[in-house]
Amino acid sequence: MKLSEQVKPISYLKAHAPEIIRTLKDNPQPVVITLHGEAKAILQDVGQYEETQETLALLKVLALTNRQVEEGNCTPLRNPSRASANVWPTANPDAISCSFRRGRGTRHRGSLSLCR
Repeated sequence: MKLSEQVKPISYLKAHAPEIIRTLKDNPQPVVITLHGEAKAILQDVGQYEETQETLALLKVLALTNRQVEEGNCTPLRNPSRASANVWPTANPDAISCSFRRGRGTRHRGSLSLCR
Protein backbone atom coordinates (compact mmCIF):
# COMPACT_ATOMS: atom_id res chain seq x y z
CA MET A 1 0.00 0.00 0.00
CA LYS A 2 1.48 3.29 -1.08
CA LEU A 3 0.11 6.15 0.94
CA SER A 4 1.87 8.61 -1.37
CA GLU A 5 -0.67 7.78 -4.09
CA GLN A 6 -3.56 8.62 -1.77
CA VAL A 7 -2.49 12.06 -0.50
CA LYS A 8 -5.06 14.83 -0.90
CA PRO A 9 -5.11 18.41 0.41
CA ILE A 10 -7.96 19.39 2.71
CA SER A 11 -9.35 21.67 -0.01
CA TYR A 12 -9.82 18.60 -2.23
CA LEU A 13 -11.63 16.83 0.63
CA LYS A 14 -13.94 19.82 1.08
CA ALA A 15 -14.78 19.90 -2.62
CA HIS A 16 -15.02 16.13 -3.21
CA ALA A 17 -16.08 14.56 0.12
CA PRO A 18 -18.88 12.32 -1.28
CA GLU A 19 -16.59 11.05 -4.05
CA ILE A 20 -13.79 10.28 -1.58
CA ILE A 21 -16.21 8.42 0.72
CA ARG A 22 -17.46 6.29 -2.20
CA THR A 23 -13.87 5.57 -3.22
CA LEU A 24 -13.02 4.38 0.31
CA LYS A 25 -15.77 1.77 0.07
CA ASP A 26 -14.31 0.31 -3.14
CA ASN A 27 -10.63 0.89 -2.38
CA PRO A 28 -9.34 -0.25 1.03
CA GLN A 29 -6.38 2.15 0.92
CA PRO A 30 -6.67 5.03 3.38
CA VAL A 31 -6.48 8.62 2.16
CA VAL A 32 -3.98 11.01 3.75
CA ILE A 33 -5.34 14.52 4.20
CA THR A 34 -2.82 17.34 4.29
CA LEU A 35 -3.04 20.85 5.68
CA HIS A 36 -0.42 23.34 4.49
CA GLY A 37 1.55 20.45 2.98
CA GLU A 38 1.71 18.38 6.20
CA ALA A 39 -0.15 15.11 6.74
CA LYS A 40 -2.79 15.79 9.39
CA ALA A 41 -5.44 13.07 9.10
CA ILE A 42 -6.18 9.67 7.63
CA LEU A 43 -9.56 8.77 6.12
CA GLN A 44 -10.26 5.05 6.15
CA ASP A 45 -13.23 2.81 5.37
CA VAL A 46 -14.99 1.84 8.61
CA GLY A 47 -14.70 -1.90 7.83
CA GLN A 48 -10.95 -1.55 7.32
CA TYR A 49 -10.70 0.48 10.53
CA GLU A 50 -12.55 -2.19 12.53
CA GLU A 51 -10.30 -4.89 11.07
CA THR A 52 -7.24 -2.86 12.05
CA GLN A 53 -8.56 -2.41 15.61
CA GLU A 54 -9.22 -6.16 15.93
CA THR A 55 -5.71 -6.92 14.72
CA LEU A 56 -4.24 -4.46 17.25
CA ALA A 57 -6.27 -6.06 20.05
CA LEU A 58 -4.96 -9.52 19.13
CA LEU A 59 -1.40 -8.21 19.01
CA LYS A 60 -1.84 -6.68 22.48
CA VAL A 61 -3.07 -10.01 23.84
CA LEU A 62 -0.10 -11.76 22.23
CA ALA A 63 2.31 -9.21 23.74
CA LEU A 64 0.74 -9.63 27.19
CA THR A 65 0.94 -13.41 26.87
CA ASN A 66 4.58 -13.22 25.79
CA ARG A 67 5.32 -11.04 28.81
CA GLN A 68 3.64 -13.60 31.08
CA VAL A 69 5.75 -16.38 29.52
CA GLU A 70 8.95 -14.37 30.01
CA GLU A 71 8.04 -13.68 33.64
CA GLY A 72 7.32 -17.37 34.24
CA ASN A 73 3.67 -16.82 35.14
CA CYS A 74 2.37 -19.54 32.82
CA THR A 75 1.74 -23.20 33.36
CA PRO A 76 2.48 -25.76 30.62
CA LEU A 77 -0.76 -27.62 29.94
CA ARG A 78 1.01 -30.95 29.56
CA ASN A 79 2.12 -30.82 33.21
CA PRO A 80 -1.13 -31.48 35.13
CA SER A 81 0.54 -31.31 38.53
CA ARG A 82 1.08 -27.56 38.07
CA ALA A 83 -2.06 -26.85 36.08
CA SER A 84 -4.81 -24.97 37.85
CA ALA A 85 -8.43 -26.06 38.00
CA ASN A 86 -9.32 -23.28 35.56
CA VAL A 87 -7.21 -24.63 32.70
CA TRP A 88 -9.16 -25.85 29.71
CA PRO A 89 -8.08 -28.75 27.48
CA THR A 90 -6.20 -28.10 24.28
CA ALA A 91 -5.34 -30.24 21.28
CA ASN A 92 -1.77 -28.93 21.27
CA PRO A 93 0.46 -30.53 23.92
CA ASP A 94 2.95 -27.65 23.67
CA ALA A 95 0.36 -24.96 24.47
CA ILE A 96 0.61 -23.00 27.66
CA SER A 97 -2.19 -21.38 29.59
CA CYS A 98 -1.93 -17.87 30.95
CA SER A 99 -4.31 -15.65 32.79
CA PHE A 100 -3.66 -12.03 33.56
CA ARG A 101 -5.41 -9.05 35.04
CA ARG A 102 -5.90 -5.89 33.09
CA GLY A 103 -7.29 -2.69 34.44
CA ARG A 104 -9.47 -3.09 37.53
CA GLY A 105 -9.27 -6.81 38.09
CA THR A 106 -10.75 -7.90 34.78
CA ARG A 107 -9.37 -11.38 34.22
CA HIS A 108 -8.40 -12.49 30.73
CA ARG A 109 -7.37 -15.98 29.74
CA GLY A 110 -5.63 -17.26 26.68
CA SER A 111 -3.47 -20.01 25.38
CA LEU A 112 -0.37 -19.73 23.29
CA SER A 113 1.19 -22.41 21.14
CA LEU A 114 4.95 -22.25 21.03
CA CYS A 115 6.83 -23.32 17.94
CA ARG A 116 10.01 -25.31 18.24
